[in-house]
Amino acid sequence: MARFDVSGLDGILTEMARRQQLVGPTADKMLRRGAREVKKAWKRSAVEHGYEKPGKSKRGSGDMIKSIGYKDPKTRGDVRLIEIYPQGKDSKGVRNAMKAFILHYGTSKIRGSRWVDDADRYSEETAIPAMREVWEKENK
Repeated sequence: MARFDVSGLDGILTEMARRQQLVGPTADKMLRRGAREVKKAWKRSAVEHGYEKPGKSKRGSGDMIKSIGYKDPKTRGDVRLIEIYPQGKDSKGVRNAMKAFILHYGTSKIRGSRWVDDADRYSEETAIPAMREVWEKENK
């Protein structure tokens, strides 16, 4: 039977284990930093599409825009993620996420604006560089 022997492997395995422990917290920091940028992009897009405050808007109270946010990172399967969307309900008890969905896709009586697609395009410009910045700072 063949024998495989490598000296110094213990040091490499120790370093790999140390980096793996660091990657978890670093990944969460990266996700939070990117989520802040995506949140800004969602709010920007919502305002550009006219879903602002009363008096300035032809629609709504502004509750949906104020509610755009995210919670702590979570794991789904093998993927670490943060969900960003309008949270909670407005002053009338209507789910803000449902309003966002309807405004984005539309109904038989309301034409969808695809405002979330615009938000995603805006966030590409800022979220990825912000996340990269966290990675570089954490791995100096």
